[in-house]
Amino acid sequence: MANNKAAKKRIKINKRNNIINNSYNSLMKTSKKKFINNVEIYNKEFTEKNKIMVKESLILAIRQIDKAAKKKIIHKNAAARKKSNLCKKISIFPNI
Repeated sequence: MANNKAAKKRIKINKRNNIINNSYNSLMKTSKKKFINNVEIYNKEFTEKNKIMVKESLILAIRQIDKAAKKKIIHKNAAARKKSNLCKKISIFPNI
């Protein structure tokens, strides 16, 4: 248990930051999953609509990863690695 006022304040701030960080992590993971799901859909059916969905979901996933890295929730090299892995999944399709 905290012994002084400053320690109590740090506990309070850490709880608040933990909630915020978890929300950014959740958004990042969800957007990555949506992108992977859209890639699988596009892999089954090569339509223009699916192609647009893949591109938009990639942009959204990269945006969420960049936001997490900007707020130092994940390291910048980890963000670069995650973005690279997402782009590798799309590079197997020659017309995207």
